[in-house]
Amino acid sequence: MSEPVSVRILDREYLIACKPEERPGLVAAAAYLDGKLRELRDNHRGGGLERIAVLAGLNIAHELLDVQKREADSSQHLAQHLQAIKTKLAAGLPTSLQ
Repeated sequence: MSEPVSVRILDREYLIACKPEERPGLVAAAAYLDGKLRELRDNHRGGGLERIAVLAGLNIAHELLDVQKREADSSQHLAQHLQAIKTKLAAGLPTSLQ
C-alpha cells in the first residue's frame, strides 16, 4: 500500500506515493537530486531550472552507467579468476574425483 512521502527539492515540496519499505530510498534519492541541482544551480548562474534539471539528469545517468560498467567489468574479472582457479583445481585432482 502506497503512502505519500513529502520531499523537498530546490525549496519546493513534493508529495510522492511510495511503499513504506521504499521510503528511505526515496528520501535519499530526493536528497541526492536536491544536492546535484543546487550544485549545478550555483555553478551555472543564469541557467533556467529546466536546463539545470536536464544537466542533473545527465550527470546522474552518467554516474549510474559508470557504476554499472565497473560492476560488469568486476564481475567478468571475478568469473575469469574463478574459472582459472577451477581449472587449476581440476588439474590437481585425481581423475577418479573429477
